[in-house]
Amino acid sequence: FFFFFFFFFGNRCKMPIRPRTERDVWKEFSVIGRHQPTDKDPHPKLYKMKLFAKNDIAARSRFWYYVGVQEKVKKRTGEILETRLVRERNPKTIKNFGVTIRYDSRTGTHNLYKEYRDLSRNGAIKQVYNDMAGTYRARFRNISIISVDELKAKDCKRATTKQFHDAKIRFPLPHRILKANKAFRTTFSAKRPTTHV
Repeated sequence: FFFFFFFFFGNRCKMPIRPRTERDVWKEFSVIGRHQPTDKDPHPKLYKMKLFAKNDIAARSRFWYYVGVQEKVKKRTGEILETRLVRERNPKTIKNFGVTIRYDSRTGTHNLYKEYRDLSRNGAIKQVYNDMAGTYRARFRNISIISVDELKAKDCKRATTKQFHDAKIRFPLPHRILKANKAFRTTFSAKRPTTHV
């Protein structure tokens, strides 16, 4: 019965899938929160944190996680005053970023410093999560971004970043298949194409 049901109605029951670019984009949020005012403390201390998340709901959730761990302020007794999306000032200029990370592995907690080149801080953070997942098998919940700093070329430390600081750098394409004129173009050829230019 279930086989015939899904055979005939399976395509109609599929949920619409959002574009991949919409789901995988990391955004930087600035969240300000505090403990709710009481008679003993009518003006509680404000806590401001910059977080990277895919939407504002996830950013507020991470905010309460960090504030709860560090300052013992619960979501039940606290309030969010502002959640603001931080935009990149120069999104068309390539930049160097130094990222300080703390992550939990199977054996303990480790500190890391990594460097990335990207157009924006959000792009650098996307590289961080992809790199940590591939190299260290670290999940999102186990990674804490401590700082993301834009670096000048002289302040970079990693060789993978320094190799792009050459004004005469070139990216040649040695293996090119030259297209023949349309009059001489055929579907099948008797000899292999020459790709070494």
